[in-house]
Amino acid sequence: MANYYQPEIETMPVDEIKALQSKKLVEQVKYVYENVPYYRKKMEEKGVKPEDIKGIEDISKLPFLSKDDLRDAYPYGLLGTDLKNIVRIQSTSGTTGRRVVAFYTQEDIDMWEECCARAIVAAGGTNEDVCHVCYGYGLFTGGPGLNGGSHKVGCMTLPMSSGNTDRQIQFMMDLGSTILCCTPSYAAYIGESLAEKGYKPEDNKLKAGIFGAEPWTEEMRQEIEKSLGIKAYDIYGLTETSGPGVSFECEEQTGMHINEDHFYAEIIDPKTGEVLPEGEKGELVFTSLDKKGFPLLRYRTKDICILTRKPCSCGRTHIKMSKPLGRSDDMMIIRGVNVFPSQIETVLLKEGYTPNYQIVVDRVKNTDTFDIYVECTPERFSDKVSEMQNSEKELALAMRAMLGINPKIHLVAPKSIERSEGKAVRVIDKRKLH
Repeated sequence: MANYYQPEIETMPVDEIKALQSKKLVEQVKYVYENVPYYRKKMEEKGVKPEDIKGIEDISKLPFLSKDDLRDAYPYGLLGTDLKNIVRIQSTSGTTGRRVVAFYTQEDIDMWEECCARAIVAAGGTNEDVCHVCYGYGLFTGGPGLNGGSHKVGCMTLPMSSGNTDRQIQFMMDLGSTILCCTPSYAAYIGESLAEKGYKPEDNKLKAGIFGAEPWTEEMRQEIEKSLGIKAYDIYGLTETSGPGVSFECEEQTGMHINEDHFYAEIIDPKTGEVLPEGEKGELVFTSLDKKGFPLLRYRTKDICILTRKPCSCGRTHIKMSKPLGRSDDMMIIRGVNVFPSQIETVLLKEGYTPNYQIVVDRVKNTDTFDIYVECTPERFSDKVSEMQNSEKELALAMRAMLGINPKIHLVAPKSIERSEGKAVRVIDKRKLH
């Protein structure tokens, strides 16, 4: 028996979904045109007016938005309503230190939490469950999104936030957590920590996990399921569109259902911008159909994936997206945090280093390792170990301030990082993510 939070929406016939999307898009384009001068200018440059959009089939007439637009319009340029209607922001790091700030009205938050509630119910959650949320809280969307979804379902919610694994395990065992929400790598770490403390998978009360915010493989899913004795579900989202819950897995575990009553998805050719047919691999583009605080139309996510409407055994009719199969830009996700090489270059130049560096990412015992090798200038290179160690510590602190996570810094001799003829190999990612 499939579990639905809002069965009439989640199993709506496809022609009704399309009609609803068309109605919402027409209203949203008019709303954005009237309330967001930045996007109105983009529409005018493309020669398109709100009355040209008569339904979802006209969406390709609209201009795209990208991370660059978010940076150029920072902080308030894409705001869709008066500040008095905004009740919260969430934020993520941008490409060069300018953060992405998303604004929410109370209705936007209700909609987002509803989407997360659908994900929790799809994973078997009910008001009798204990939902253990150890995504980060604060500006990061993971904690607040799943926390709100858990409240909507009526679960007892443990707002644990991330870290302090001993405390996580104590609450999990003492309070009988049944649903675990965190990054997949942290779930794997909790599984290992439980085993080290002598617990067997059957000793905990967990039945399901909702894991997202970083790429993970089927092999990793199986490992987590085995170590915790659960069924592990994928969830997807981005701060720009609301946060986790844009799409989620059902018990079939063959892709994530997009909440199509709120988000319209397209797949485009990343080079030409041409919309590709269903089943083709390309860049995922999202339109928020009813967000009012930060209403993005045709936002390019840079995630590469495939959409399919193949009927699903769970009975949901909403289109499915595959796990992201890569990126069309140079963003890496390390321990659930977005990291761009350009951010690292910004710090190096500010701290007086040359931008000759190499990032090495690996996954050891299910936890990402993050090393940055930086060439010293001849005058900064020293034979004194203590001097070099102090410089490494200082640079690591500056990197943490920019990135939000701790890299291990290795200062190396001038000219010791190999130069390449073409594009420098800045990133060596040894994780097996596909």
